[in-house]
Amino acid sequence: MSNLNEKMVALGTQRSVIRELFEFGKMRAAEIGAENVFDFSIGNPSVPAPACVNETAQKILSEMDPVLLHGYTSAQGDAGVRAMLATSVNQRFGTDYKADHFYMSVGAAAALCCCLHGLCNAGDEVVIFAPYFPEYIVFAEGAGAKPVIVPADTEAFQIDFDAFSKALTPSTKAVIINSPNNPSGAVYSSETVRRLADILQERSKAYGHPIYLISDEPYREIVFSGTKVPFLPDYYANTLISYSWSKSLSLPGERMGYVLVPPCVDDWAQVYAAVAGAGRCLGYVNAPSLFQRVCAACADETSDISVYETNKNLLLGSLRDMGYHVTEPGGTFYMFPRSLEADDVAFAERAKAHNLLIVPGCGFGCPGHVRISYCVPTERIERSLPAFEALAKEYF
Repeated sequence: MSNLNEKMVALGTQRSVIRELFEFGKMRAAEIGAENVFDFSIGNPSVPAPACVNETAQKILSEMDPVLLHGYTSAQGDAGVRAMLATSVNQRFGTDYKADHFYMSVGAAAALCCCLHGLCNAGDEVVIFAPYFPEYIVFAEGAGAKPVIVPADTEAFQIDFDAFSKALTPSTKAVIINSPNNPSGAVYSSETVRRLADILQERSKAYGHPIYLISDEPYREIVFSGTKVPFLPDYYANTLISYSWSKSLSLPGERMGYVLVPPCVDDWAQVYAAVAGAGRCLGYVNAPSLFQRVCAACADETSDISVYETNKNLLLGSLRDMGYHVTEPGGTFYMFPRSLEADDVAFAERAKAHNLLIVPGCGFGCPGHVRISYCVPTERIERSLPAFEALAKEYF
C-alpha cells in the first residue's frame, strides 16, 4: 500500500490530452516527416519574440553587475521592475497603481495558484466558465476549493447568466474569467463584463463577503480587428489580475508573469499579503531575476500578432466553406469549431487518420467541439486544408 499522495501520483503520471497529442505528433513526425503532420494541439507561439527581448537581455547581461543580476530579488519581485510595470499599466489603463500592487510570478500558472491559495479555504467554491483551460480544475482543487462549472454559451461564447446565477452560493469565494478565452478565442464584451460585475456585487452584498474575480489574461494583447478587451478593475473592484508574457512576447519557456492586486480590492493589504504568503508556501518567491527585468523593459511591446490574424482569417474562411460551424475568434490563437459528430473524442480520432491533431472539446468542459491552435507557420495551415476537407467529406 503506497503512502504517497495518490492524487499527486495520478497528476504526475497522466498527461493532459493536449500534451498527449503533442507527444503523438512528435512520434508521428519521426515516422512520416514533420511536413506531413498538421499539429494544432498546443499553444506554443510560432512567431519569435520581438527584437527588444534579446537586445534587452544582452544589454542587461553586458552592463549589470552579475552578482546583483543573478542574486535574489525581493520575494515579491524586484522593486524597480514592479515600478516599471505600474508605470506601463497606468499609462495604458489610466490607473494609479504602485510597485507594491504587483507580485512577480513564475508565469500565469503560478499567478493563478497564488491567487487561489491566498483566497480559498477548504470547502470554498470557485466558479469556472466553460470552455475553460483544463488546469483551472487542478489549480482550484489544489487550493482545497471545489470547482463549480458554468456550462458554455456555445453560440457566442459569452456568459450564460442564468446558469451563472444558479452556480453562485454563499460558499462561492472566487470566479475565474479568461478573456480573450482559451479555447474559444472569444472576448467578453463590455456589456457581458458589466452584467457579470452587477451580479457579483449583488451576491457579495447578499452573502456578506466579497466574491473575488480572478482575471486570467495571458492573451490580453492578442486581439483582432480593433477588438477591445475590457479592463476588469474598471467594472468590478474585487478583481485580481493574473498576467503572463508567455503569449504576448512569445516567451512561454521563460515562465514570467505577475499578480496585480489593485488598491480598490476590499482589504487590499490583507489580500496582497495572502497572495505573497501563498507564493511563499508554494515556493514561488523571487521569480527569475533576468527575465523580470527583460519583461518589464519590453512590457509595452508584442510579438508580430498580425501572423495570428492572417492564420485566423485563412482557417476561418476555409473551414466555413467546407461546412464547419465556427464562431469567429476575437483574439488568442485558438479556434473552437463544432465537431462534425456529437462525440468530439471520436471526431478528433478520425482527424488523426488525416494527420490532423486537434484537441477534443470535452477536456475544456465543452463537448461537441474541438480546439485548433493556429499559432503555427501559415504554410502549415495552407498544407492542412486538403486534410480538413477530406475529413469533412466523411460527414457530408
